[in-house]
Amino acid sequence: MAEQLSGPHRRGAVIVPAYNEAAVIERTLLPLSHAATEGYIELIVVPNGCTDDTAAVARRIPGVHVVELREGSKPAALNTGDRIATMWPRLYLDADIRISVGAILAVLDRLARGDVLAARPEFRYAFDRSDPLVRSYYRARQRIPQREPILWGAGVYGLSRQGHARFGSFPDLTGDDLFVDSLFDADEKSVVHTEPAVVTTPTDVGSLLAILRRSHRGGTEARVVDRSRVRRTGPATARAVLRSIRGPGSAGDAAVYIAVALAARRGALHPNVPWERDESSREPR
Repeated sequence: MAEQLSGPHRRGAVIVPAYNEAAVIERTLLPLSHAATEGYIELIVVPNGCTDDTAAVARRIPGVHVVELREGSKPAALNTGDRIATMWPRLYLDADIRISVGAILAVLDRLARGDVLAARPEFRYAFDRSDPLVRSYYRARQRIPQREPILWGAGVYGLSRQGHARFGSFPDLTGDDLFVDSLFDADEKSVVHTEPAVVTTPTDVGSLLAILRRSHRGGTEARVVDRSRVRRTGPATARAVLRSIRGPGSAGDAAVYIAVALAARRGALHPNVPWERDESSREPR
C-alpha cells in the first residue's frame, strides 16, 4: 500500500546510480513510485555499465526516469542524474538501500529550510541473514558514538543547491559519500530523525572484508583530494569501540570489530586486489 502523501509537490529529486542491481532495485524503487507519479519527487535511475536487466526492471516501475550509461562509473552516473534533474534539493540513493517516502521527504524538507547544506536520514543495519562474526562486527559498529553528523555509511544523503555548488560535479572517486561529507563542517550537516533507511549487511566475513577494503581505498582517494579535511579515523575508532565495552558480549564484539578492521586495512594496501563490492547482500530473499 502506498504511503499517504501530503504537503506541496516538487519537493526535490532522488538520483539512484545502479550497477547490476536487478535483484534488489525493485524493492528500493517501488515504495517511491507513488510519490514520483504524483509529482512530489523526481525519481531518476542511472544504470551504468550493467550486464543484467537493471534498466528493464527500473523502467517497469511507474514514475521512474531511466537513463542508461554504457560506462560503469558511479561518479558518471551521479553527474548524469544531476544534469537531468530539475528539482532541488537532491537526494542520492544507492540502489540496494530500502527507504520510505516519508524519510526521503523529511530529508528534502530539512534541506529546503536552508539552515544546513547536507543531510541524511537515520539508518539501521539489517543483519538477520549474516554469519555470527558479521553480526558481531555490526553490533560493535552500532555502539560507536557519533560526536557530529556524518553523511557516509547510510547509502543515502542529500544536498541543497548551495551545498552542491561547493564542488560542482562528482569527482572520479570510489567513496562519493566520504568525499561529500568532508566538504562540510558539523553545523552545516544534519541527521534527520525519521524512519531509518535500511542497510543490508554482507552475509559472510569475506564479503564484509571486500566492502571494507573498498571503503579504505575511498578514504585514501579522498585524502589525496583534500588532506586537510579527510582525517584518518582508525585509531580514534578503535578507542571508541574499546570504550563501548560494557560486558563479555560487547567485549567479544569489540574484538571481532578490531580484528576485521585490521584485516581489511591490510588488504586495502595490497596493489593486486581488484575493485570489490559485496554481492551476498544482493541475493534475493
